[in-house]
Amino acid sequence: MQEKTYETIIIGAGIAGITAAIYASRKRMRFLLISRDYGGQMNVSGEVENYPGFRHTTGMEFAKTLKEQLDFNGIKIQYGGVEKIEKADDLFIVKTDKDEYKTETVIIASGARARKLNVPGEVKFTNKGVTYCAICDGPLFKNKDVAVIGGGDSALESADFLMRIANRIYIVNIGDEIRGHEYLMEKVVGKEKVKIINNAKTTEIFGDNMAKGLRYEQDGEAKELKCEGIFVEIGRAPNSDFVKKLLEIDDHGHIKVSKHCETSVKGIYAAGDVTDIHEYQYIIAGGQGCTALLAAARHRYKK
Repeated sequence: MQEKTYETIIIGAGIAGITAAIYASRKRMRFLLISRDYGGQMNVSGEVENYPGFRHTTGMEFAKTLKEQLDFNGIKIQYGGVEKIEKADDLFIVKTDKDEYKTETVIIASGARARKLNVPGEVKFTNKGVTYCAICDGPLFKNKDVAVIGGGDSALESADFLMRIANRIYIVNIGDEIRGHEYLMEKVVGKEKVKIINNAKTTEIFGDNMAKGLRYEQDGEAKELKCEGIFVEIGRAPNSDFVKKLLEIDDHGHIKVSKHCETSVKGIYAAGDVTDIHEYQYIIAGGQGCTALLAAARHRYKK
């Protein structure tokens, strides 16, 4: 175990964690930023046009800008996965897959991951036609027919991105209508390349060496859709498994927080997509990261 005791340890290097780290650096705190990877949801986001100060950018470009800001502030990421947090008197022990660290406070900004369909063929054809990131894998399906499974903003963002690449885009939606932000609806719904299939429950993904299509139920009838790319966009699951026995969690796995980003355990804070705020927006994640850090900085005075 590292003997140094930190004032706070920030878990996650998405927007929430990066914001917390920047504020911690500027406050000259003893802190550590731990993450399995860099960028979080920025790595799978398409166009960004609703973040103040940026008329237009992309998730990848935004991530690059934040990385430059981390470098400017001398902030380094300790790469590793956090497996457990334990309470030890007035401190916490953060256990990773590589080491253990002592800290006065913890900020959990571990984000969320793509939800799975859990249907036959999904695992078999993952990375063989089935993907969870249009930004990452969309270019592999140039001039091909593809399906986007989902009916919300994530599905619309994927379809919008794929319109520059794919031949035909089918949106397979389990609901009775597509629901999303107006600007995304305007970009996708009604476009010649896009066909929306509502009330369609995906039941299977089929193929040989690669995915060749999917089967779904619609109004009690079994149907089949042939396509070469299948993009699963049915929401995200919070990365909170490592604290489910420690913190109060809602029915969907999100960490419950107060308006000050406090969790059910004093000294532990949470920010971003892992929380029960349920608003997956860059600016909200950044605001929560700031709020959590300022609350953690005040923690020592409340002991």
